[in-house]
Amino acid sequence: MTLHRLHAACRRRALVGIACGALVAALLPASAVAQSPAPVYFDWFEYVGRDAAFEPPLPAGHYRNPVLAGFHADPSVVAANGKFYLVNSSFTYFPGIPVFESTDLVHWKQIGNVIDRPTQLDFDGLSFSRGIFAPTIEFHEGTFYVVTTATDSGGNFIATARDPAGPWSDPHWLPGIGGIDPSLFFDDDGKVYLLNNDEPAGPARYDGHRAIWMQEIDLARFQPVGPRKVLIDGGVEPEKNPIWIEGPHLYKREGGYYLSDAEGGTGPQHSQVVLRSREVWGPYVPYAGNPILTQRDLPADRPLPITNAGHADLVEGPDGTWWAVFLASRNYQGRHYNTGRETYLLPVAWRDGWPEILPAGKTIPYLARAPSWMQGEAAQALSTGNFVHRDEFDGTALASEWLRVRVPKRAWAELATRPGSLAVHPLAEDLDTLRNPAFLGRRQQHLRFDASTAMTAPVPGVAAGLAAFQSEAYWYFLGVRRIDGGQLSVFLEGRDGSGSTRTLATRQIAAADRVRLKISGDEGDYGFAFDAGDGRGWQTVADKVDGTVLSTDRAGGFVGTLLGPFARDERPSRSP
Repeated sequence: MTLHRLHAACRRRALVGIACGALVAALLPASAVAQSPAPVYFDWFEYVGRDAAFEPPLPAGHYRNPVLAGFHADPSVVAANGKFYLVNSSFTYFPGIPVFESTDLVHWKQIGNVIDRPTQLDFDGLSFSRGIFAPTIEFHEGTFYVVTTATDSGGNFIATARDPAGPWSDPHWLPGIGGIDPSLFFDDDGKVYLLNNDEPAGPARYDGHRAIWMQEIDLARFQPVGPRKVLIDGGVEPEKNPIWIEGPHLYKREGGYYLSDAEGGTGPQHSQVVLRSREVWGPYVPYAGNPILTQRDLPADRPLPITNAGHADLVEGPDGTWWAVFLASRNYQGRHYNTGRETYLLPVAWRDGWPEILPAGKTIPYLARAPSWMQGEAAQALSTGNFVHRDEFDGTALASEWLRVRVPKRAWAELATRPGSLAVHPLAEDLDTLRNPAFLGRRQQHLRFDASTAMTAPVPGVAAGLAAFQSEAYWYFLGVRRIDGGQLSVFLEGRDGSGSTRTLATRQIAAADRVRLKISGDEGDYGFAFDAGDGRGWQTVADKVDGTVLSTDRAGGFVGTLLGPFARDERPSRSP
């Protein structure tokens, strides 16, 4: 099949059940990598997490929070066909919009991605926290719908699938709908509504003044129809100038309409609020007990703090109980969090016709009683808890945990050349690029961790190793390159937002065929080490390096740290 025909087949959904993105990459012209130097082979990658919060034993009938540890922001959930399906924001990472499946809301398995083909979207030129914002998943009459915003890369769109594992359609763009955080609501009378955050109807009264809008939508044509109306202007207490009302979800229960939204921004003031009405168009009256979820009212010096809680989505279980998935963060040193915004689960209590996720002043529990229908023990690794995970790269395709920074334009990572090893073909792009570097990352899921690998020594003109990546402006690279006489130089580079790359440490070692590398984290202290196979074991390159460089609080944006292999073509004739 030619590349042109493959692209067409992917668009027509003719290749049902096939990973079109992988096939497109496989059929890219040989010239895309022919001029690259020899690949670097990674034999395995091991990740070890050992957080204090996950050490207490798990009582029978309980589960651990977060249910998805590490950068899994803005969760949305739907019940369908006896199971639950969840999606998260993916920003400029590829594949985008992970789709998870569960039978009990506790154990989640990634089954696919909505954005899994290079032809669907392009994030080149965008900073790390643009791209896909806050997708929402719904199910209606046999079809799954994901509606989201491709920020600075197309606007709002809907993708559809009959099978949540894919294939998903190309984006159906929504003309005339600005703003972010769209969601769909299917009413009992057959009408469908689109809700989202956007600018207020008149001039903004203050920074962060936003509104929640709603409009009917014709899903047969993917066209908004009829008038567009503001349901909430500012927030539940507009006289207090609330900021960033967003992430709207509309539910119907016992004849009433419930509108739930995030408020207060995604930092420590984050919260979830709820309003209700007897009519779909309102007026919506706020709950006197708002917010129904927050951690902003707790002491800052509490042990093992969980902060930033909000952006919740509610779902009803098979036993009639209601549950909420939401985002929150685990902090250290008061405000830093390298693991990003994670996905949590808590039951919803209905009080006098209002939903409550967590009473005021209560901390989000790390251990909570599981849904009544959960079968067996809540062994949740590799999603959460302490665990050891080793990828031997012995499959035919990369595991779903691996992410690329923006959409790849050429085939630079594969498992076929040397079965049992990951081959990374070096690219000229460095980690500071706004394009796609030859970096594969998996989420940092713990405050205390080790990430290690064994790799072949790169050929001259190439630097390769492990990177800890928060954004194009904040990262560390533990690399190896050949120098005069065939010897190797192990070095540590970093960027801290100052706009320049600094070499922080170097170690010269004798020639070797293979090198092991390790990055370790202990909250805000990171260590970098190597083993040249000379019998001396792990040797320190740098210790107690400032890990707050990799915190979301310091770097800004909405993501967490990724860890993984990186290879860079350093030959003078090669420039990105």
